[in-house]
Amino acid sequence: MISLDQIKEAHKKISPHINYTPLIHSDFLSKNRNVKLKLESLQKTGSFKLRGALNKLLSLSKDEKSKGVIAVSTGNHGKGVAYASSLLGVKSTIYMSSMVPEYRKLAIEALGANVEIVGQNSDEADLYARNISEKENITLIHPFDDEDVIIGQGTTGLEMINDFPEVDTVIIPTSGGGLIGGIALALKLQKPSIKVIAVSMERGPSMYESLKQGKPVDVEELETLADCLGGSIGLNNKFTFNIAKETIDDFVLVNEDKIAEGIKLNFTEHRIVTEGAAATSVMVAKDNLSSHLGKNIICLICGGNIEKNLFNKIIS
Repeated sequence: MISLDQIKEAHKKISPHINYTPLIHSDFLSKNRNVKLKLESLQKTGSFKLRGALNKLLSLSKDEKSKGVIAVSTGNHGKGVAYASSLLGVKSTIYMSSMVPEYRKLAIEALGANVEIVGQNSDEADLYARNISEKENITLIHPFDDEDVIIGQGTTGLEMINDFPEVDTVIIPTSGGGLIGGIALALKLQKPSIKVIAVSMERGPSMYESLKQGKPVDVEELETLADCLGGSIGLNNKFTFNIAKETIDDFVLVNEDKIAEGIKLNFTEHRIVTEGAAATSVMVAKDNLSSHLGKNIICLICGGNIEKNLFNKIIS
């Protein structure tokens, strides 16, 4: 089991290289309650993923670093690994499926990583990368199912409770479970009464389906505005499924119209640019989609990496 001390130690290690992101008050969402937004969209690389990637890279031996690292990504994890690798002088290759938009590939290449397109979806790209990792003995930095990555993402939770000790509810966009798992542990190990609400899109919510069936299951990866939440948690999931099972108090799914509404709401009411995944949490609060909502709520804004033409289309 991951300990609170491990998350605190990780925060000390990565703090010189990351942004301590703001926690802002939402007047719009705070009707008879106190709602704040944790802006990981303002993290370096534009999402929370840098925390886990950097913590993992810092944990590698000199020999492991010298061989370089590889990763599979739909965008944000790749940017995190590329940035962290560049920072530490480690060579990185990011494998992406043909489903990933071109602008995300270019953004990762701009950070110094080599990008290779393999497979029709995340699962096929993941299988390819695993084979390379085993064959060439190169470290594969998993986007979520890795203890060092989960611990790194958990540092977000330390900042949440430090800035808002009264918090009783957190709403976290959820895909593979590294983010919600790390944050839930960071919070519940200090304040067990905190309610953790997961939110995902209706189109292919892997962790939701897995929890519903009581075991990791595959889901079809479908096109969605919350594309960063796509992909399966892995049938051989080691860590995140069990952490999610123990710590998530409620799981909400939102449709594509609500995701678009959330993107627009974040811009018009909060003056922030958010990707589809990051728009899901505010919609849970706005429409009171969970019976577990308390009086002191944090919505995690997990990232701001949205393609500008898509953003303009939604806003207009």
